[in-house]
Amino acid sequence: MTRPVPDEELMMLVRGGAGDMLGVLFDRYQVPLFSFYSKLTGDRAASEDLVQEVFVRILKYRRSYRPGTAFRPWIYKIARNAHADQARRRRTEVEFKPEMAPAILQNDTAAASQQEALLHRALLELPEVKREVLLLSRFQGLPYDEIAELMGCPPGAVKVRVHRALQELRDVFLRLGGGRTANDKVAGVNHGL
Repeated sequence: MTRPVPDEELMMLVRGGAGDMLGVLFDRYQVPLFSFYSKLTGDRAASEDLVQEVFVRILKYRRSYRPGTAFRPWIYKIARNAHADQARRRRTEVEFKPEMAPAILQNDTAAASQQEALLHRALLELPEVKREVLLLSRFQGLPYDEIAELMGCPPGAVKVRVHRALQELRDVFLRLGGGRTANDKVAGVNHGL
């Protein structure tokens, strides 16, 4: 049984001109990037476009990838830049409201589905900076040091940002779920947030 080729090695092959290796990276990162964007934007079509844009940029800027660079932070840096560029272009379009979000999360039980929808709505109400740090740490599984590299700050600052974003997410979640606040001493109110 052979081990999978590390992302960094694949990217070095892409950098050297082996464009077919980009397909392997696409297979590995298409779903995580789509998940990141769909939770960040709440817009399925825009998320699909952004995923495509990331891979166009990887091909376009492949020579900027340096040996020894961790691939995952590098691709998420491209993803963040693509999103920022899209946001600048779309400022004149209709402003996004959380109610416009498509149902992205699916589950078998109605209660779990309602909780997921409520969590998604709460996430969309957070300021984008807080939503992004939560998505990178909790949904994409990036460690604090990789997020710190992406955001240009120390890992300790990322930890504080994640903590504050989780607190605000909990408050919004509780408010949307029944008008309670984080100060309520109701058993089980945390809902795992």
